[in-house]
Amino acid sequence: MADAVNIDRLSKVYPGGNVALEELSLDVEPGTFLVLLGPSGSGKTTLLRCLAGIERITAGRITICDTIVAGGAVHVPPERRNLSMVFQDYALWPHLVARDNVAFALRRQGLPGPERRRRASLMLDRVGLAALADRYPGELSGGEQQRVGLARALVGEAGLILCDEPLSNLDADLRERMRVEISALVRSSGATTVYITHDQAEAFALADRVGVLDRGRLVQLGSPEEIYASPATAFVARFTGLAGELPVRIRGAGPDGTLEVEPTAHRLHRALHARSALRFSGTGDGALLTIRPTAVQISPPHEDRHHLLGIVADVAFRDRGYEHAVDLSAGTRINGVFAPTRVERGAQVGLSFEPGGCLVFSG
Repeated sequence: MADAVNIDRLSKVYPGGNVALEELSLDVEPGTFLVLLGPSGSGKTTLLRCLAGIERITAGRITICDTIVAGGAVHVPPERRNLSMVFQDYALWPHLVARDNVAFALRRQGLPGPERRRRASLMLDRVGLAALADRYPGELSGGEQQRVGLARALVGEAGLILCDEPLSNLDADLRERMRVEISALVRSSGATTVYITHDQAEAFALADRVGVLDRGRLVQLGSPEEIYASPATAFVARFTGLAGELPVRIRGAGPDGTLEVEPTAHRLHRALHARSALRFSGTGDGALLTIRPTAVQISPPHEDRHHLLGIVADVAFRDRGYEHAVDLSAGTRINGVFAPTRVERGAQVGLSFEPGGCLVFSG
């Protein structure tokens, strides 16, 4: 049965006054796959460790399945929180074979040894490792070890699964395959899942809901589509993927509720419109234009449909075409500009910006 999680004004302050979490509040509905996304130092690992009971909280309250597990004088230890964890470094017992590593998670349930091993074997079969059940962790690849860790997390049928960047130690191809496996297996278990990562693409691919953390605070919570289309702050926009950003002046209101803006350091060839993340107060206001990679198009410099001119600084082949880095004047670079054909380094090009992928924030 999936557990609901409630975090109410949670703070964690380490000795010396280092604030890791600051009055963070969050509700996770039963069965939700929540991904906490943020850079190093944002507090996502600390939050996961507080949920697990590994860290004692400084203030606030954590409730799991209507039971207060942390808050005030209460601190329920990890083994009594009905949760399991999938670790970044696998955390397998090196002296136990794969089957016994998985079966170890069932010891606290009081099952007899043969039943534990039977259930462990069935779970290893589910993750595709039945043939490797008698191998030690040192005899398994990184991906195989992570599958054992996943089997161990799932075998106890806990209501809450915590995942501590479980894919970060794997190579790119294996990481993608394991992402699909984790998503399918965890969702089939029905458990509530809290998964942390610094990888925006991984977060968007896995999550029902994404929470973005910045310096110990939850700055936005929503679906992957909401986070990408309508970032609450410039920080969220940057962390979830930008081609670039430009200081701009607001020239007026544009069509469909957009703002007409003008870059302050670049010659504009035609009117540039963007969606607004600020209250329009008048022309001349300074602001910041953030640009998603999908909002940029490249064109020959002699065509009138471009907004700005630039010089191609770099080009990289991708499976569908080419991505270009384009330098504008005043040292500004726009990255990840896709085109089906290659434009050579040093060539002048025009750049056009679609309003739907451009967002204006207070400067």
